[in-house]
Amino acid sequence: MATVYKSKIDWWLAAILVVAMVASLFAGLRTLSESPAWIAALVGGPGLLLPLVALLSTRYVIREDQLIVRSGPFRWRIPIAEISGITPTHDPIASPALSLDRLRIAYGHKKSLLISPHDRDGFLQQIAALRSAV
Repeated sequence: MATVYKSKIDWWLAAILVVAMVASLFAGLRTLSESPAWIAALVGGPGLLLPLVALLSTRYVIREDQLIVRSGPFRWRIPIAEISGITPTHDPIASPALSLDRLRIAYGHKKSLLISPHDRDGFLQQIAALRSAV
């Protein structure tokens, strides 16, 4: 059975993404008045769709043997047995996290990934239980 944890979303980051989407929409509409529709879609579409997909799809799925991180078109599969540590961080580096209230997942050979589960305590408890069972 899988448990899904949605990403925590900082209000200021959501506001930036919404402003970017609105600006892209207006750019596409303005282009539409002077160019064919396909050019307007190329101008405004990516800036509208990519932030929207990130906002709607960023989540962390825990299964019996792996953590699956999804954000837009990106996906990471981390075996629970390979997780060597989880530490809190506010590192602003690009990652599949919509908040700066993050967890650094160390796994494999010197690999790490930053995530921001909304239910941080539940996430940590479930990972700890699975890691102790391995």
